[in-house]
Amino acid sequence: MSTLSFLLATHTELSGDEVAHLQRLASEWQLLSDLSFADFLLWVPVTVPDGPDAAATGPESAATFLCVAHSRPTTAPTAHPDDMVGGTSSAAQHPQLLRALGDATMRREEQPRWHRGRSIRREVVPVGFEGRMIAVLGRDTNLAAPRVPSTLEISYLAVAGDLCQMIADGTFPTAESADEGRSTPRVGDGLVRVSAVGTVLYASPNAASAFHRLGWADELVGADLPTVARKVSADPFEGAEVVTLLRDALAGTPSARVEVESRGATAVVRALPLRPRGVPSGALVLVRDVTEVRRRDRALMSKDATIREIHHRVKNNLQTVAALLRLQARRTRHEEARSALAESMRRVASIALVHEALAASVDEQVDIDEVLAGVVPMMNDVVRPGAGVAMRREGRAGVLPAVMATPLVMVVTELVSNALEHGFGEGTTGTVRIISTRSASRLLVEIVDDGRGLPETFSLERAPGLGLQIVRTLVDSELGGTLSLRPDAEGGTRAELTIPLPHRGDPRGR
Repeated sequence: MSTLSFLLATHTELSGDEVAHLQRLASEWQLLSDLSFADFLLWVPVTVPDGPDAAATGPESAATFLCVAHSRPTTAPTAHPDDMVGGTSSAAQHPQLLRALGDATMRREEQPRWHRGRSIRREVVPVGFEGRMIAVLGRDTNLAAPRVPSTLEISYLAVAGDLCQMIADGTFPTAESADEGRSTPRVGDGLVRVSAVGTVLYASPNAASAFHRLGWADELVGADLPTVARKVSADPFEGAEVVTLLRDALAGTPSARVEVESRGATAVVRALPLRPRGVPSGALVLVRDVTEVRRRDRALMSKDATIREIHHRVKNNLQTVAALLRLQARRTRHEEARSALAESMRRVASIALVHEALAASVDEQVDIDEVLAGVVPMMNDVVRPGAGVAMRREGRAGVLPAVMATPLVMVVTELVSNALEHGFGEGTTGTVRIISTRSASRLLVEIVDDGRGLPETFSLERAPGLGLQIVRTLVDSELGGTLSLRPDAEGGTRAELTIPLPHRGDPRGR
């Protein structure tokens, strides 16, 4: 499906500022749809009347409009079940579009029309920006489900009328009023209409419940909302912030959302100034009770902090074990025992580095390249005395879930250790390269050395060494990948490890 920006770039010559204004409008107009109980369609002119066709049919019928965005209400049945984006309408089919664009006046068709078996009332709202009309909003209401006029409906439509007039004036939305927060309140969460002096004229049932939960026991309608906000705020600084938000909105300044906490309850408040034709008409205040959401957020934060602390303590304990193994290796006289202890120390230390990365992570994800940057220097302890082997890392392995990080790091560590121990002798020089190649579906890690190569009788499946046994087990059972160990074309040995990457829904990717 084509995006708003793509359609505007392809079919119009609007400037960057004008496109940005329409994008802000599209990000806010769910509010308009819900208040109007109607679908909103964003129409832009794409054909300029010109040539013989225009002379023969008239300039109005020659104009064409393209629908570049479509919003449906959550408070009423939709007028257009099908997506209208990409559809066109001529001025002959919808003459109000061109007229609204020409005289910057909101219009309503005198008689409803039938569209695919539905009775629809069409209205148009010109979209103003810096003194000129750049598009037209179509407000289409489904009349098939009659609504009984109520205080709620009358209040919603009155606020919608003010906002639509501000759109025509070019004063809504503004860059300062844009709010993309995940907890931004919607109309159904709670709506309060405030007069120009701050008195509550209307409060929806959900809005009244939110303020009652914060501690306001009296009737909300008729009360001074800034005073109510100050009294229900447990924190005086927080209360002052809410009062400032409301005062700014009444003064015509767009404001961001703020949170109010009191008596264990939390609500998000957002205020929008209402100034149709530049005349102060009060403010629209949206309220959302987020008490349970914040409680779950705090529980998750506490859980994440506990998990990170566990990783930190495991890392410390593993580093202590590695230090003990190092001390024991230094005191051991037998070379074979010393070598075994050194290998164990290296394995424990590599696991400790993974837990160190997890202790700093907030989402149980590990940057494998950072861990390998800490593991590779330890490999120098494995090299035989006098061997000058350089180690290089090429490419990036990227970020992987914690469940894959530990076995992958251990496998790479073992393969590098194997290349150093068996590929180079005392006094020899060479290079070991760790090459990482990542695609959308898999990760390929190659350990390539230019050492003495593999014996002719070598078989990975029958290799008796503990290191390769660990590698085979981890690759098969933990990583679900494949491993090959073969002579390199340029001499030496090449180990290729291929593992599938987790996708959405894969338990390894959470």
